[in-house]
Amino acid sequence: MEYRIHGKKFKVTSDIKSYVESKLSKLDKYFDKPENLEASVVIRPDGVNQVVEVTIPAKKMILRAEEGHKDPFAAIDLVLDKLERQIRKNKTRMSKKGTKEKYAELVLDFEIPKEEKDKTKIVKRKEVELKPMSEDEAILQMNLIDHSFFIFRNSKNGEVEVIYMRKDGNYGIIKEK
Repeated sequence: MEYRIHGKKFKVTSDIKSYVESKLSKLDKYFDKPENLEASVVIRPDGVNQVVEVTIPAKKMILRAEEGHKDPFAAIDLVLDKLERQIRKNKTRMSKKGTKEKYAELVLDFEIPKEEKDKTKIVKRKEVELKPMSEDEAILQMNLIDHSFFIFRNSKNGEVEVIYMRKDGNYGIIKEK
């Protein structure tokens, strides 16, 4: 795996660089051809914490995790654990007949400890009536129902969009390409 490591308002030392590379190389076992992947690692301060954000774009998916800690080395450990957990947790979903071809670049023949097996399932389905509204109205509706996201039809363009609350307190919009 190739590594692109940089800091935002943070000096990335050679020690941190080599630590990131040695830790992320442990993810190679989950990929069929890790040499074709490039991991983007950004380290930035957030108050007293150092936040480490790792993004690994593959052909049919993007692995991404972000963790913060006072010690950047501990943050790197936490983000690696989170990435491994994501892969292990979703192994069974990715191995299913209909989706297996999509995730062909992942090696899915590893064992999952019993305590980590996925016990989540869809427990509720909901149909929503999408009324045309502005982005500001959608934010208001989302806040009124106390959710972290809201689906609406944008009155400007007629498209279905999802507005969501970001960790930094701002809002983001997701829409179809």
